[in-house]
Amino acid sequence: MGSNDRSSKSFGDLMRRRGVRQFFGHWVGRGFLILMWVGSALITAMSLPYFDFGTLPPFVIEKLPLRFEALWLASLRVHVAAAALTFPLCLALMTRMLQRRTRWHRYLGRVTGVLVLFALVPSGIVLAFDAKGGRSVTAGFLLSAAIVGGSMIGGVRAARRRDLVSHARAMRHVVGQMSVAVVSRALIVGLDAIGVDPDIAYVVALWGPVLASVAIVEWSARRAAFWSRNRVEFVERIGREISSLALVVRVRALLRPLARLGR
Repeated sequence: MGSNDRSSKSFGDLMRRRGVRQFFGHWVGRGFLILMWVGSALITAMSLPYFDFGTLPPFVIEKLPLRFEALWLASLRVHVAAAALTFPLCLALMTRMLQRRTRWHRYLGRVTGVLVLFALVPSGIVLAFDAKGGRSVTAGFLLSAAIVGGSMIGGVRAARRRDLVSHARAMRHVVGQMSVAVVSRALIVGLDAIGVDPDIAYVVALWGPVLASVAIVEWSARRAAFWSRNRVEFVERIGREISSLALVVRVRALLRPLARLGR
């Protein structure tokens, strides 16, 4: 009985701790989605001048002269338009509301996947080679694009074979890398406010969020796997102990009448 009580108490404590973590995790996740939606809307609003074909925004003028100016301008507009559509869609696909509606989730997921793989990633690769901040920033953008493209392909394959755990993990990498656009801009503003050199600020503001996103997604995936393994072990152990206790009780119940007859 003592061993069984201790196991039940340990399992109960673990469940309560998990409940607290889930509560805070739920609100942290919701806050992240809201901040990213707001950030995406602000970036889209600030990017509208890029679609004024009569004038060139100051950001574009700073880039001139460009070796392939027409290709770069077209890629910029495609990239901005694709990001304005795909990032909010990816955020929406992360919500329980759409995940419970399988048909809508599948349809919007396919549309988002096509836009990411054939518009967002290719245009981003073109823009990366003329990124402000030099080769290190270019390498950061190319790494982020590779993670987005590879994770999207891996996520689609996982969904097709019904591996929802791998699908969710891959999609978190996609959302994490797309959130770099919002986090990076916020960091650039903050680093500029404290007087950090712009060349250093661009490198830190890009590589920091890119690597942090990968680390957070992998850490959360491993923690979930660790919890699942521990939960199974606890349930199996409690089941074995309860079964052993039940067997002892049954044996005693059978022996008591025999003992009475012997008297």
